[in-house]
Amino acid sequence: MSVVRYEREGAAGIVTMNRPEYRNAQNSAMTYALDEAFAAAVDDDDVRVIILAGEGKHFSAGHDIGTPGRDVDVSFDRKAVMWWDHVGRPGGDQRYAREMEVYLGMCRRWREIPKPTIAMVQGACIAGGLMLAWVCDLIIASEDAFFADPVVRMGIPGVEYFAHPWVLGPRAAKEVLFTGDRFTAQQAHDWGMVNRVVPRESLRDETLRLAGRIAEMPRFGLALAKRAVNQAEDLMGMRAGMDSVFGLHHFAHAHNAEVSPDALAGMDARAMRDSAAKEQRQ
Repeated sequence: MSVVRYEREGAAGIVTMNRPEYRNAQNSAMTYALDEAFAAAVDDDDVRVIILAGEGKHFSAGHDIGTPGRDVDVSFDRKAVMWWDHVGRPGGDQRYAREMEVYLGMCRRWREIPKPTIAMVQGACIAGGLMLAWVCDLIIASEDAFFADPVVRMGIPGVEYFAHPWVLGPRAAKEVLFTGDRFTAQQAHDWGMVNRVVPRESLRDETLRLAGRIAEMPRFGLALAKRAVNQAEDLMGMRAGMDSVFGLHHFAHAHNAEVSPDALAGMDARAMRDSAAKEQRQ
């Protein structure tokens, strides 16, 4: 079974993460399958808008830190960043090379897709799932969607694609990071992160309807408008800030590797979930 499915519906190219049994946790195989699907949509002249979706109950539980398909030690085909392969590298070299390519580099690549992109989010959108939603130009969420970046529980100051202050605002970004708590689709809408919140049963139809409206606009005009807003964000410090926090992110990994069982502070997906549940009961 392919970990990513690509289909056309009208003027929309729909890219669907397809690991529902693992809540669409992202391994490297999924990353490169997403990149291939996005490239196909960009090259298809009949596709005017690209929709990113997740199969099943949840959009994405984030990075794969514990499924049988985890492929952290598998070489990748470098497409986003000109850097050496991570496999067999010692210490921080291994993790830095991999995360620069598979996480930060790929997300930046997808942010620059010249066609409008819409994230269609239901259920969980956690940590690395946020990164995938944030690279999209618009986010439409179902009423049951929830979001979180809980990696401070690992001692890490947020996921690799550190867009938090720009998509949430500084105050909300600090609350999300300091607590690790989930926030609802309505909170995300109030903070300006989500464009629309709709009933779960209407999510696909509403997303396709918006994609259809956007598709009526001139393609080159849309590409230039997207580039204009992205450039404005970068002039407000987004790219430089992300670079600086990527360094802090890896300093945290290195610290964990010295004082705890591993670079993730001994945490896996289940431990993160249980920790969050315990804190919310208190």
